[in-house]
Amino acid sequence: MPAPLSRERIVRAAIRLADADGLDAVSLRKVATALDVRPMRLYGYIASKEELLDLMVDAAYAEIRPVGDAWREVLRSLAEATRHAAHEHEWLADLLGGRPQLGPHALASGEAVVSALGDVHVDAVMPVVAAVNAYVIGAVRREIAERRAERATGMDEKRWQASLGPYLERTFATGRLPALATVVRDAAHLDADQTFRMGLDFLLDGIDARISGGRAAEGRP
Repeated sequence: MPAPLSRERIVRAAIRLADADGLDAVSLRKVATALDVRPMRLYGYIASKEELLDLMVDAAYAEIRPVGDAWREVLRSLAEATRHAAHEHEWLADLLGGRPQLGPHALASGEAVVSALGDVHVDAVMPVVAAVNAYVIGAVRREIAERRAERATGMDEKRWQASLGPYLERTFATGRLPALATVVRDAAHLDADQTFRMGLDFLLDGIDARISGGRAAEGRP
């Protein structure tokens, strides 16, 4: 008797494949093999690979639950939860920022964020959310790219820095790059978590200043 199927079971199988070997490991044929069924059986539940990818992203959004009472807390929670989900599912970084995500989990996440921005002028709500999403997607993609490069080369950040150290020292010794040399030599070298959170603080501070300025211009507290 054929194994019972459901969209949820198919999506879970696809996520397991992607978690293990990336998006290249995901196709309806490969998912069917993992489920020990014929590929044609999947078409009763999934119309195409594109639909399967959308369902995978929405399943990941179930892990992105922004929380907090004030808009700043909620936006920070959104950023941190999205980053965490992408670290757990590296393939998610490749799919974020494409087509609008309109699945139930993505919409629930969006509702929580927009609700927290109730005091923000309606015309500014989506640009604020877009700015935070753009920051998170860019930061996460950089981090995932660094992870992948480390796996491919076997060189972590310290080894990479050590290998390039002599070259940078020779380059900075020319005196042509004084500002860059000062930063590389003297600035604190933050880890990925510290870098992400500091950058997010800069962004949220800017949003806060813009929102406060708008309220002042309108004569609101």
